[in-house]
Amino acid sequence: MRFVDRTEAGRLLARRLEHLRGRDVVVLGLAPGGMPVAREVARHLGAALDVLVVRALGVPWQPELAFGAVGEQGMRVLDDDVIRHVALAAEDQRAVERAERAEVARLTRRYRGERAPEPVAGRTVVVTDEGMADGVTASAACRAVRARGAVHVLLAVPVAPERALARLRPVADQVVCLQPLRHLGSVGAWYRSFPRVEDDTVPGPPARPLREPGTPAAADAPTAPPGTARGDARAEAGAVEKDVPAGPVRLRARLTVPDAAYGLVVLAHGDCVGGATACDCPGHRRVAALLVRAGLGTLLLDLVTRDEARDRHLPFDIVLLARRLRAATRWARDETRLPVAYFGSGTAAAAALEAVALDPGIRAVVGCGGRPDLARPATLAAVHVPTLLAVGARDTRILCLNRLAADWMHCEHRVAVLPGAGSVPEDPAARDEVARLAGEWVTAHLGAARGTPVG
Repeated sequence: MRFVDRTEAGRLLARRLEHLRGRDVVVLGLAPGGMPVAREVARHLGAALDVLVVRALGVPWQPELAFGAVGEQGMRVLDDDVIRHVALAAEDQRAVERAERAEVARLTRRYRGERAPEPVAGRTVVVTDEGMADGVTASAACRAVRARGAVHVLLAVPVAPERALARLRPVADQVVCLQPLRHLGSVGAWYRSFPRVEDDTVPGPPARPLREPGTPAAADAPTAPPGTARGDARAEAGAVEKDVPAGPVRLRARLTVPDAAYGLVVLAHGDCVGGATACDCPGHRRVAALLVRAGLGTLLLDLVTRDEARDRHLPFDIVLLARRLRAATRWARDETRLPVAYFGSGTAAAAALEAVALDPGIRAVVGCGGRPDLARPATLAAVHVPTLLAVGARDTRILCLNRLAADWMHCEHRVAVLPGAGSVPEDPAARDEVARLAGEWVTAHLGAARGTPVG
């Protein structure tokens, strides 16, 4: 089947998304070619419409081959397989990225001007494009939207190769493609009319949702954007204090499970300096709130009781902390029936790795300025789940220790260095960035468990 033009493709795509009519939906068109498609989808669904600027990073001597993508708000996704295959030098990567980031900034100003992006936190988001060749740009777009707090991300395209659709399964909750193909050729070949969409012909997204006559408004009340006190308060509204059994002790915890949560992050804390617990700490609660707004449930957990905090050696008993974390995980699974990921700060980062080495059910681990080096080398080598270690660039000692731990790992892992940041737990800006990275990491690695349908 060939589409008459982008407008017809948008109308046909909208029919496949009829189940979203009347819900609180935002349709984002990948500029420029995806905007005519997105406009038709938004018009049919009575949904809010906005633009999403993402640029592919092309190999300099083969521009049609993308080694990654960049987008708004500093988003970046790299394809390490392509980079290795073409032996792309770091300086060439940086040169291409600088040029494309400048283009992202220009296009964002052109399409949106001074208007703020349509809020997506807590909402269903449909990402649309005119078609998809390799999935790199669409994957980056879905990750960016998830990081902004969308609770359900659906990618909808008229035409795409099957291998590219498979790439989207870990990052989108659902993928809808009218025409999945074994061999695509080019996107334009599947349209009878496929003129170039120039910057000045892209219709700017409206400030209010587009609605057909008689279509009820889904939710006109403004949604608090990420990073606001109101947003944090909303994310914490459903928090419940719990005493979690862990052998002879009961651990203080704070459980929050938003509607339609697709996973649970256990945020473990192993040190109560001065009696300050994770459940009371504004910084830890802030990270939990940001993850909740990304559609994840959270269990903010103290692995050491207030009475035990007097013993300065106990937080370094990694085996004990890991045992307690595993007990709390069993409780959390029974309570929520959700797949679990770990987020560990301080010595709890090592405890999380010790616990996950014995638990095949954990989906991902994030360390926040922690001490993963305190886990045993044999444990680090046995860790089987994707692990992200985030450390401030100026916290040189902890950075060295995290890299030392990473050297022992054979699983998928990454050491994320935060430029200009010191101790992450004490730096509010760094905490927010770690929460964003954690949301992306956990989302990407919980996705395979969510049974993403295609078609």
